[in-house]
Amino acid sequence: MNIKRIVRHLTMTPWQVRRCFTASTLSVIEVAIKDGERLHAGQVRFAVEGALHTSALLRGHTAGAQALDVFSLLRVWDTEYNNGVLIYLLLADHDVEIVADRGIHAKVDAQEWQRICRIMETSFSRGHYEEGAVEGILAVTHLLAEHFPAEGYRVNELSDRPVVL
Repeated sequence: MNIKRIVRHLTMTPWQVRRCFTASTLSVIEVAIKDGERLHAGQVRFAVEGALHTSALLRGHTAGAQALDVFSLLRVWDTEYNNGVLIYLLLADHDVEIVADRGIHAKVDAQEWQRICRIMETSFSRGHYEEGAVEGILAVTHLLAEHFPAEGYRVNELSDRPVVL
């Protein structure tokens, strides 16, 4: 049991999350997703969570495990071509996780997703939340455009609006 981690989660407030991800920042993220989806046939979701529930912390639940739960909760897996991507930030841990559905996961190496996560985490550690989020979305857009280029009319299957949990 990591006491420092538990304290970080217990002291993370909704106010802190709103300070990092203002309404303006969330709008910029939404536009970046919307613009990116014009270039590819994938679906991108962005979710930020301030902290885990105490019971999850005591069980040792990781950011990666929570990202999988959120992937399911937001139904990112439920796209026609199995090419949904979730960018998940657990703010209390300063941890970014990317979960890709099987269609895109089969084409992109896990190290590439990790590289994007590290870029975002570096920006976030400097307090550049908007820049880090947009940079990550652009990198994901590039990969999706390479493997699932935009072709003809596409239905936007998932909301582009970022989610604050």
